[in-house]
Amino acid sequence: MQDPNADTEWNDILRKKGILPPKEKTQDEVDEDALEQQILLQQESVVKTYESMTLDQLDENEDDFSEEDEAAIEIYRQKRLAEWKATQIKNCFGEVVEISGQDYIKEVNKAGEGIWVVLHLYKQGIPLCTLINQHLSEMARKFPQTKFLKSISTTCIPNYPDHNLPTIFVYHEGEMKAQYIGPLVFGGMNLKAEELEWRLSESGAVKTDLEENPKKQIEDKLMSSIRSTLPTRKDSDSEED
Repeated sequence: MQDPNADTEWNDILRKKGILPPKEKTQDEVDEDALEQQILLQQESVVKTYESMTLDQLDENEDDFSEEDEAAIEIYRQKRLAEWKATQIKNCFGEVVEISGQDYIKEVNKAGEGIWVVLHLYKQGIPLCTLINQHLSEMARKFPQTKFLKSISTTCIPNYPDHNLPTIFVYHEGEMKAQYIGPLVFGGMNLKAEELEWRLSESGAVKTDLEENPKKQIEDKLMSSIRSTLPTRKDSDSEED
């Protein structure tokens, strides 16, 4: 009589066809399966422990992971990375969009999870408003994950006073994070794109690669120029003599 548990090529064929039942496992194989199942459960437990972490938090806590953690964490890291890339593609704006008051709630208050919104209230015929719209167009291309909007002030907010223009509101997930109101805040027509970028980066709306405030560099050069024109103590003493 043929042994169904015999480890022969013919029996393997019969098992694949379903003619013979699956080969009974040895105790060693049973123990090995149990160990693999235990490892899988541990990995799932690790993933659940870290599943609330962002990619940055995973990197920060990397030293705390054990060797057993690494496989599960790497799987989760790849999953989070894929989700992040999908979000970046979805949230790619890249231009300044004109809105009206009717669009305000949808485009600003309900922009979506994790979305920064920069809204410029302006009017035609105000040179500084035109300049800021030009700067924002450059920034919209540079920072496509930020939602840049513009709206004629009185169309968006009835009776909004012209002396408050230009005005920029910064929102994150529907909550106002910063507001810049009036020409003095922006420094007039000398406003550079880099200065506006720095200002918005301070609010969190964009992640600039500028290392310091460009306005500070201009102020430092101005002060240096003023100092160079002032008489030194030695010069003053010479004049007195």
